[in-house]
Amino acid sequence: MTRTLRLLQPGRRTVLGLSGLLVLIALWALGTRWLESSIGLASLLSPRETFQSLYALLTENQLTTHTLTSLRRVLVGLMVALVVGVPVGLAVGSSRSLESSTSSAFQFLRMISPLSWMPIAVMVFGIGDAPIYFLLSFAAVWPVILNTAAGVKQLNPQWLLLARSLSATRTEVLFRIVLPGIMGHILTGVRLAIGIIWIVLVPCEMLGVTSGLGYFILDTRDRLAYSELMAVIVLIGALGFALDSLAQRLHRRWSGQS
Repeated sequence: MTRTLRLLQPGRRTVLGLSGLLVLIALWALGTRWLESSIGLASLLSPRETFQSLYALLTENQLTTHTLTSLRRVLVGLMVALVVGVPVGLAVGSSRSLESSTSSAFQFLRMISPLSWMPIAVMVFGIGDAPIYFLLSFAAVWPVILNTAAGVKQLNPQWLLLARSLSATRTEVLFRIVLPGIMGHILTGVRLAIGIIWIVLVPCEMLGVTSGLGYFILDTRDRLAYSELMAVIVLIGALGFALDSLAQRLHRRWSGQS
């Protein structure tokens, strides 16, 4: 099965992908027609109204500031997760005793929904970007830590022995052997982290801020602009898909896959 998928030409993959999206849009249209008889607003949620509103919002640049603000928050949250997660993952993966002592605590913290920290984040950091950065970083750091540690444990020990026999310093071992050897695992963690951040972002942007895609969703709800609300939802899906595709492409390029 995997071999068959690899043999598919890029053009055919694109056609199959577009076919799946068309089927999704068709199901969406059927669903809104079915709801129209019982919910008068269903017609405002149809694909036609949604894409018309999306086109108007994009051409009038009403979403530019909100989109850039959300992407900035994603980037900051991801960078903080990498700065914290990669060193911790290196330490955990290099020491069995440290792994044993932190495994239960990490798994316990990882299973707590980041959104449950929202009241505490607002109480500690106040209103603004700071609590959003904390929540996004907290959500994204765990896949980075776990994948980095897994990569360290899977390193070929002969590489490290060879480096020691050549009198390589710790810095040289880290930057010339360890990090290149685990980069694939780190990129996998980055891809997972992006997906988690993007899901957590929208509710986080409802914490009293005045910009961002999550804030815009609340604004459309208050204005009863349901077609614009659906347009923002479609935009969020498209941006998330683009970010995941970018992370996947980086992973494939690093691993030498086409």
